[in-house]
Amino acid sequence: MKLSSKALLTTITLPLLVVGCSQMKSNDNSDAITAADLQNHRWELVNVNGQDFKPANPKQRPFLEISEGFRASGSAGCNNFIGQAELNDNQFRIDKMGMTMKMCIGDVMDFEQAISQALQNWSDVTLTADTLTLKTDVNQLTYKLSELK
Repeated sequence: MKLSSKALLTTITLPLLVVGCSQMKSNDNSDAITAADLQNHRWELVNVNGQDFKPANPKQRPFLEISEGFRASGSAGCNNFIGQAELNDNQFRIDKMGMTMKMCIGDVMDFEQAISQALQNWSDVTLTADTLTLKTDVNQLTYKLSELK
């Protein structure tokens, strides 16, 4: 059986094309974090800018919860917040974040400002089995997975 030059070219190039396309797809950002990875979890703050966070009152540990519809809520330690979470190319933020305005005593305000800034601005997000890290140019927050209450 004699193959025409077109048939021979197709026979040779088709497998290469299929392999090339499948390799391109497999390299297509397989480490991307999805909304489903973050939703329906409670994340408790354990570290701010490389310093372990130990709240004066363990019952007031800052936390972040992301629920259905990617709604975010939580506590920055003294004040509570809500907003619409957004995720784009491993970048996370809470858009239109509303926050209570209680007067906080001591270093709590410094931590609250760092938390608020990191949550409202686009942050690089890193996720492991039990750790969520949000990093901006200025601040880094590390949260530990906790049970929903």
